[in-house]
Amino acid sequence: MQFLKILFWCLLAFIAAIFTLGNWTSVTIHLWGGMEALINLPLLLLLTFLAGLVPTLAWHSTLRWRLRNRLATAERTLSDLRNALAPPAPSLQSAPALSPDPAVIPAPPADAA
Repeated sequence: MQFLKILFWCLLAFIAAIFTLGNWTSVTIHLWGGMEALINLPLLLLLTFLAGLVPTLAWHSTLRWRLRNRLATAERTLSDLRNALAPPAPSLQSAPALSPDPAVIPAPPADAA
């Protein structure tokens, strides 16, 4: 599976390189105030791709961070509630419960009937 991943990324890089070499032309961008900028087409495409990717990636990372914090808080609260509602563990210092000695218990009277 790792080999297929590497093969996919190499193929994608090769296609991007071929596209870059085939479209290495300057593009004029009209800016405000009548200014113009000459920029290579592959660089322009990379910048527009990053302009869409970076805000989306930042939003996604922030959302995952917030959800991870909420989950950690909920797990901590649940653990605290379980500890508070659990019966206390028997301490080692208390005397163990002894079974009654059969010699001490009086026998029921024989004429009870």
